[in-house]
Amino acid sequence: MQINPGAAEFPHRQIAAQLRARIRNGDWAAGDRLPSIPAIAELFGVAKQTVQRAIDQLRVEGVLITKPGSGTYVRGTRRRLNRLSRGRYGGHRGYHADLAARYRQQLIQVGRAPAPPEVADAFGVSDGTELLVRRHLVRTEDVPVEVGASWFRLTDAAGTSLERMEAYGRPLYQEAEEAIGRRYASATDQISARQPTREEAEILQVRPDTPVLHLLHVAFDADHRPIEVAQATWPGPMTTLTEQYRIPGPSPDPDPDPGLVLG
Repeated sequence: MQINPGAAEFPHRQIAAQLRARIRNGDWAAGDRLPSIPAIAELFGVAKQTVQRAIDQLRVEGVLITKPGSGTYVRGTRRRLNRLSRGRYGGHRGYHADLAARYRQQLIQVGRAPAPPEVADAFGVSDGTELLVRRHLVRTEDVPVEVGASWFRLTDAAGTSLERMEAYGRPLYQEAEEAIGRRYASATDQISARQPTREEAEILQVRPDTPVLHLLHVAFDADHRPIEVAQATWPGPMTTLTEQYRIPGPSPDPDPDPGLVLG
């Protein structure tokens, strides 16, 4: 491995590209520890600071993860979200079993909390209004890949099973429909990219400058009154959003107006 001093690309970017290529080629597999920064610097004949910048770049991209006191490792978990939010309404049995085989969702908090601005706006209430929140963490291969929360009005959920610190054997929306007495009829998803909060960075084990993808999901009843507002945050570099859909065929041309004379 070597760098080209005369190239337009900065040395740390050249090093990052070569390390990335070795990982893609399988020289280092998921979970493998990379050589130390001094060792890589000696290999490329550059200063340690240059290698550190290359490692930092790959960490922001989600390729590497650094464990304090241990070293830098290949981060092999990449979550492909091919269902977005509409998958949570899967009606066929086995849907949750399929997810459970790949992802493990852990309920981490159930209680009352002040509504953050985006949740308050979705419900049409003032910032800080007390709501019921159910927070969760999703892991795969023991790596955190999602932190999220579902919010409900206290007038809907207080005193119901939604306030209990327990997981259900069915989708949350089905539990909410029964507890609240209103059916989910439509929903909207808003996805944005931003920097993580300090808490999100710590939970997801990413650097504070690593971008995250954030979903705001609002579910409505038939009268377009919000029932649930859900949030989900994923590490941007290791998350792929894929939506599969049908493309309608061309419509046949309408018959020409018989009263129209051409010529």
